[in-house]
Amino acid sequence: MGNRKNITAQKLKEAKKNKAFAILRNCPTSPRKMRLVVDMIRGKEVNHALDILKYSPKEATRKVEKLVLSAVNNWQQKNEGSRLEDNQLFIKEIFVDEGKMLKRIQPAPQGRAHRIRKRSNHVTVVVDAIKVETEA
Repeated sequence: MGNRKNITAQKLKEAKKNKAFAILRNCPTSPRKMRLVVDMIRGKEVNHALDILKYSPKEATRKVEKLVLSAVNNWQQKNEGSRLEDNQLFIKEIFVDEGKMLKRIQPAPQGRAHRIRKRSNHVTVVVDAIKVETEA
């Protein structure tokens, strides 16, 4: 049983070596608000996605923009031989997971208390190049 678990862990590790990704953890924004931003750029070409993020009025776009730039940089590090201009990069995957929740208490009328949930999230971006078939 332990051997099979080890083999799958190795396969996942090998798959991660070929992916160019970036992860933002414990971002103090609610996942619902972050998903609105992430949904705007899912599947788009990187330059187009960065333009959308630059001109969007939402607060979460600044953090996602920085994260996409980091993923592009990671792609460059893994593909040193190829130029960024020759490859059309696109956002292959982007998703938001729920992070830690800080629970606070706010006083309410008549001696009661309301619980406030300060949510956070984790954002993951995977960037890949569009494979262009050349006729030989």
